[in-house]
Amino acid sequence: VQLQASGGGLVQAGGSLRLSCAASGRAFSSVAMGWFRQAPGKEREFVAAIDWTGDSTHYAGSVKGRFAISRDNAKNTVYLQMNSLKPEDTAVYFCATSLRDGVRRDSEYDYWGQGTLVTVSS
Repeated sequence: VQLQASGGGLVQAGGSLRLSCAASGRAFSSVAMGWFRQAPGKEREFVAAIDWTGDSTHYAGSVKGRFAISRDNAKNTVYLQMNSLKPEDTAVYFCATSLRDGVRRDSEYDYWGQGTLVTVSS
């Protein structure tokens, strides 16, 4: 399985970005997907997850109401729409696959993308 994350960049506080994660080599439509992030000097943390149908989503409290995860199974792609960005959202964002829906521990995810850097300036 290969996951390719993209869409990161530099944005001012209050701005928006949309991350994409393209998957190949696996039955994408049968697995749950998650986004995690890792800020400099900090541990990787859960951001959002979506089940294989796209009907069930889960968010970390710090991003709920600002971020939205979605997927397009026809394109083998999962998205993370990030609005009202804050400097504390600065991190490398990773996408990952899981056979379980709604899990927040990174140990529950098996395949990972390479990460895309999001920098939010104040």
